[in-house]
Amino acid sequence: MSNYTTTLEQEGMVGASVMFVQNGDVIARQHFGMADIESHRAVDEQTIFHWGSITKTLTGIAIMQLRDRGLLSLDDPITEYVPELRRVHNPFGAMDDITLRHLLSHSAGFRAPTWPWGGSEAWHPHEPTRWEQVAAMLPYTRILFEPGSRYSYSNPGLVFLGQVIERLTGDDWEVYVDKNILKPLQMYRSYFDHTPYHLLRYRSNNYFVRDGSPQANGLDFDTGITVSNGGLNSPLTDMALYMGFLLGASDHDGRYEGVLKRSSLEEMWIGEVAVADEGRRRQAMGLTFFILEQDDATYVGHTGSQKAFFSFFYIHPPTGTAAVLALNSVGRSEDGPAEPNARALLNLLTDRLLTDIFPLFR
Repeated sequence: MSNYTTTLEQEGMVGASVMFVQNGDVIARQHFGMADIESHRAVDEQTIFHWGSITKTLTGIAIMQLRDRGLLSLDDPITEYVPELRRVHNPFGAMDDITLRHLLSHSAGFRAPTWPWGGSEAWHPHEPTRWEQVAAMLPYTRILFEPGSRYSYSNPGLVFLGQVIERLTGDDWEVYVDKNILKPLQMYRSYFDHTPYHLLRYRSNNYFVRDGSPQANGLDFDTGITVSNGGLNSPLTDMALYMGFLLGASDHDGRYEGVLKRSSLEEMWIGEVAVADEGRRRQAMGLTFFILEQDDATYVGHTGSQKAFFSFFYIHPPTGTAAVLALNSVGRSEDGPAEPNARALLNLLTDRLLTDIFPLFR
């Protein structure tokens, strides 16, 4: 990825990490900048980043686990598990017509943000902390288009799927995912929301850079009831293990199949609805995974953003390769705009990855 460090410096990034994995092994990594300015901690391979919406893929895998165990069908109505959703206004039909598959593929018609208002005051919570707060908004929620007819990214949809997991298993979402995904994959330093005391020395802060000055947001924050939508914290070493699972690297002890059958995982990578067609690049939504097609190659991945953390991962299954990137800041240096579009930087790095790096392995 040419001029990678130069690009990060120009964008005023405080810290970042990128890692490449092939057949389950880390083949290259590069760390940049600071994990925490105040304590003078540099970013290294142990640095724990927040991964935001990449958490959604764990929720999707958990739903597929329950499907494979015969506890649900993807075409079950969501109201079978979360009957409170019948209070939502649906001008296109009955709420019983909206399925788990619609929610997994962001085609159910729900709005994008969890909170439909607020967020600008210091006393506003970062996210709803209890299910009752989300349930109280349901009578004031409406379906925006005919379910299944198109794609529209929705955070609440993954919160509803988190409720399915909790109500079917009796475990909190975090407990279920830790027991059934993280622990089996040996992702022992991954967790949700507040950092365990023994890992605080590895936790990255996150920064908004204004007028060239990084302003820390604090090491921890609580994603509350939306944890199934964006609560994952993990070092790149653990994310390498996750990439190995997704790529189907050597599974001598049957660990990967014990988490999810390969056929079920690949089922999640079949496009359910189109997302965008940008000529050279086409994008579709599978079951919580995005599918990108470019230059006759197909990639699977997801992005994440929350507070000032931005991240992505992409895998190319035919060559067994993956790339994972995390940024801990939003901003530019003094000679740039005060509030740049951090997502534009992520898109730039994604484009370089798909155009310059992944083709080297084909």
